[in-house]
Amino acid sequence: MSERDAGQGRRGAIAGLLFAAIVVGFGLWLAHSLTAASKMQDCLMSGRSNCNVIEPAR
Repeated sequence: MSERDAGQGRRGAIAGLLFAAIVVGFGLWLAHSLTAASKMQDCLMSGRSNCNVIEPAR
């Protein structure tokens, strides 16, 4: 394997790792969004009229 071929393989591995990191990040964001939506639906289905998220003062 020449030095040029090794560089191409390394570049492909880095691109694959970057793609995997993006997919994992998107998956975490999606899971968080779906959890928040589920909690909101649970609140609304229980008959409450004020389901706004209350943020603590900092």
